[in-house]
Amino acid sequence: MFRNAPWLLQQIILALAGASAGGIIAAGVFAFLAIIGVFPRLIGKTKTRNRILLYETVIITGGVLGNIIDIYEFPVPIGGDLVLGTFGFAVGIFVGCLVMSLAETIKTMPVITRRVHLAVGFQYVILSIAVGKTLGALVYFTHSMSGG
Repeated sequence: MFRNAPWLLQQIILALAGASAGGIIAAGVFAFLAIIGVFPRLIGKTKTRNRILLYETVIITGGVLGNIIDIYEFPVPIGGDLVLGTFGFAVGIFVGCLVMSLAETIKTMPVITRRVHLAVGFQYVILSIAVGKTLGALVYFTHSMSGG
């Protein structure tokens, strides 16, 4: 693509493209979590609406640091089982909140089916989504993970 450009310029352009793509994906994930109500529900349940700036800072910092640790595979040499147990507990709470938010989102399915006038065949829509997700995962794991 940039065959005549110097090597350093190519690396800079690739780094910017990669960072931009990663930022867009991360923004989509955080927007999804906000839309389904994970963060607003936690803020409402804990009655800490006056600390929204802190929530935003912690969420963004956690996402950025988590990605950096995942990409560069930094070892975490401190804490041992205590840090691992605390992290596991926090992740479990987050997954529980995510599942409850998704369960509440499913309650909107009857409204959606009425709005799009889908009287019959909704089970096929759900089946198509599940089959597509399964096929996508199979392609990813058989091609991407095996290096092929």
